[in-house]
Amino acid sequence: MKKIAIIGAGISGLYIANLFKDHKDYQVTIYEKRNSIEMEEGYGIQLSVNSVKLLNKIGFTSFTEEEKFNPKKIDFYEIKNSKKICDLDISKFNSEDCKYTTLNRSKLLQFLKKQINEDIIKYNHNIEQIVYDKDSIKLIFDKNNITCDYLIISDGVFSKGKLLISTNKSKPIYNDTIAIRGTISRENFQNINEENISLFLGPNFHYVVYPINNDKNLNFIGILKHKLNSNEQENYNLFTESYFIKNIKFKLSQKVSQSFLESLQNIKLFPIFVSKNLYNPPKNIFLIGDAFFAFSPSFAQGASQSIEGANELYECLINNNNFYDIRLKRVKMINSRSNFNQFAFHLSNPIMIIFRNIFLKLLTKNRKFLESYLGKIYKS
Repeated sequence: MKKIAIIGAGISGLYIANLFKDHKDYQVTIYEKRNSIEMEEGYGIQLSVNSVKLLNKIGFTSFTEEEKFNPKKIDFYEIKNSKKICDLDISKFNSEDCKYTTLNRSKLLQFLKKQINEDIIKYNHNIEQIVYDKDSIKLIFDKNNITCDYLIISDGVFSKGKLLISTNKSKPIYNDTIAIRGTISRENFQNINEENISLFLGPNFHYVVYPINNDKNLNFIGILKHKLNSNEQENYNLFTESYFIKNIKFKLSQKVSQSFLESLQNIKLFPIFVSKNLYNPPKNIFLIGDAFFAFSPSFAQGASQSIEGANELYECLINNNNFYDIRLKRVKMINSRSNFNQFAFHLSNPIMIIFRNIFLKLLTKNRKFLESYLGKIYKS
C-alpha cells in the first residue's frame, strides 16, 4: 500500500483525499497546521461546470437548493452610472446535473470534510522540513516525523511546503490589487437582476455581487488597484488595522456612493498575490491548488481549478502519467484569460472604455468566441 501525505486541508487537499478514500492501494493522511479547518461564513465562491462535474463524482448532487444557487447570466454594468452594458448567458454551458453554481465557501469545505473519515486529518502539524531522495520522502513536523511514498502540497498561495522544496524560487508576487470581501443586502440594489451575477466595471476597480443561496444577502467581492511597498506586503497584520481599512474605504468612497459603502457588511481585506512562474517539484512530490499556481481572481476560476487540478493529479497517479506537463498548458491558458480580464475590467481611458463596451456587446453574443474563451474552460 502506497502512503500519500497531503499538506493542507483546503479545497484541493480535501477533494483529492475524497478521490483516494476508497482506493485500497493508497493510504491518505492530511496534515493541517491549524487546530481546525477554517469555516469562515459570508465568503462566497463560484464553481463553473467543469468543477461541478467533478464534485458530482463524490456526491455534490446531494446539496439542497437552499445551500447553493445557480445563476443563469453575468450582467455587465458601468460603476459610474450603473448603466447595463450587456449580459452573458452562462447557462449555455450547463447540463442537467452540472450547472454554474455559487455558494458559501464554508459549505463546500463542510461537504468535503464530511465525505472522508475525520481520523485521516491530523491537526496542529506545522511542516518544518522535507527530506527526499529517489526512494522516499520524510516529513519533519514540530511534533513528529513521518515517511511517505507520495507528497501532495496544497497549503495555499504562501505555501510553506513549496518554499521548503523550491528554496524560494517560486515565491508569489503582489499584483497591486486588494480584494474587498463582504456582504450586501439585496435591498440596496434596485436596478439589477438579483438572480444573476452582476459585474460592475470602473477605472482601476471592479466589483461583483451574486447570490450564494436564497437568503436576503448578496456576496460582494471588489478588486481595487492599490500599491503596497515591500514592508507593507510582508506585514500580514496590516489588513486588519483600522487606519489601513479606513484608507481603503476612503478610496472606495471615490468609486462608489457613500450609501453603497455604508451598506457593505462584514468587510475583510486581502492582498492579492499571484504566481509569477511554475515550479516543477522533485519526483513523487506534487503541488495542487494555489500552491501549484495562484491566479488573479478576475476569471473566478480559483476554486474550480483547485478541484480540477486535484482530479488531474489523481488520474495521473492512478495511470502513471506526467501531472506537471498536463497541468502546465491548462494553467497558462487560464492565467492569460485572468490577466486580460483584469486589464479590461479596470480600463480608465474614456475612449478605450467605449471600445471595450462595444466589444463586450458583440462578443457576449458571439457563439464561436464564447466556445473558445469560456467553453474550453467550463466544459473540460
